Amino acid sequence: MGTPALREATDVVGRMRAWQRSWRGRSKIEKVEFQSTVTWHLMPWIFLLSWVSVPLGLILRHDLSPRLFGWALIVSGAAQCLHASRSLRRSVDHYLRRAPLPRRDLVVAGALMTATMGLAVGLQAVDGVRSEMLGITALFVPIPFAQSLAFSATVRGYAARMALVVVAAVGGFAVAGARGGQLVAIGVVIAFAGFLALISTRCGAWTLSVMWEADRAREVEARLAVAEERLRFGRDLHDVMGRNLAVIALKSELAVQLARRGRPEAVDQMVEVQRIAQESQREVREVVRGYREVDLKVELAGAQGVLEAAGIECRVIGSGAELPASVQSALGWVVREAATNVLRHGDAGRCEIALAVSEGRATLSVENDGVPEVVPAGHGSGPTGRGSGLAGLRERLAAVGGTLDSASGDGVFRLAVQVPLPPSPGPSQDQDEGTDQDQDCVPDLADPTGAAA
Repeated sequence: MGTPALREATDVVGRMRAWQRSWRGRSKIEKVEFQSTVTWHLMPWIFLLSWVSVPLGLILRHDLSPRLFGWALIVSGAAQCLHASRSLRRSVDHYLRRAPLPRRDLVVAGALMTATMGLAVGLQAVDGVRSEMLGITALFVPIPFAQSLAFSATVRGYAARMALVVVAAVGGFAVAGARGGQLVAIGVVIAFAGFLALISTRCGAWTLSVMWEADRAREVEARLAVAEERLRFGRDLHDVMGRNLAVIALKSELAVQLARRGRPEAVDQMVEVQRIAQESQREVREVVRGYREVDLKVELAGAQGVLEAAGIECRVIGSGAELPASVQSALGWVVREAATNVLRHGDAGRCEIALAVSEGRATLSVENDGVPEVVPAGHGSGPTGRGSGLAGLRERLAAVGGTLDSASGDGVFRLAVQVPLPPSPGPSQDQDEGTDQDQDCVPDLADPTGAAA
């Protein structure tokens, strides 16, 4: 008896932990969308319970006809809510441009609303409840249909369709015997229900649409930055190698023709080809060196500008202007890779980059929030630090004796880099080195050739 109960409890705990991990792994936009969807699911049911089920169940007349119409109205309202819950996801996806228009869902929702409204009119005809309570019931009837319609139609189309609903409802109640102020009240409450459904669904859906659009724009911005850097490198490489390769091709062809004719000038042409090839190698090395060496101050300013443009609050502490060029280059690559990871992975709202120099060591730390607990394999900002981005940074830092540590927890990712600074020569050391050099430059008088000993 105890073992199955313990296993069941363990399974429940396991499912709860899995749900928590799944929730933490979602981005901020996905969490907002989930919360909005839950609210939209609950809204019709709350209105059904508070405006229809409990009031009608308590004040219906005890005659057969009022009870038949009343309980049939409650069942029909529950069917409306059930259909609204089942079709909500498709309606929201259509508004967010993920799915086509759910025409069938709208038709079913309209048919259920018509049936429920007909039962309310029948309840009016048999005088089953007081007129003010019937007005509250009429306030609920169009909400499930209006909710689906708000996601699927334009505001103008929504207003036109809800106006038809108001006219049809007022006409139906007029036929059932409602007069004067009661008809006006019914028309007003149905119009108010349509307005309430519109603002409670459309505003939240519009906010979600804007958030997803901003997220897509941020991703496109990161891709464009990478593409621009590739184009720049390709352009520089083409400018360097294009002319030289054309000259090498021409001179090689000329050397072939001269060699076939037995002319000695072919050797001179091949020597020239060799010289141009060596010069091309040197120029390519300079291009690659310029591409690999970055300015730390420029990278810090660029990272702050890009992150703030993407809506991420970025704070930069320190500039590193006094650091050696090799250290600046290594730390600049760390800043560039870290900024790219903040843009592409997670859903950061803030980022702090701090640079400090103390005790012969430069320390750079990057911290950002919005990191999911579970990061897909291969992402440079993953908790395990095994992504290709961090691996490449460790290789660059190893060349200058630096170390890199990364950690994540509570939705925050931290990157810590330490690079030792090369010792700066002091005055006494410079003087000693100068003395040694002077002594090395003095020729040995015993050597008749004047060479240094």
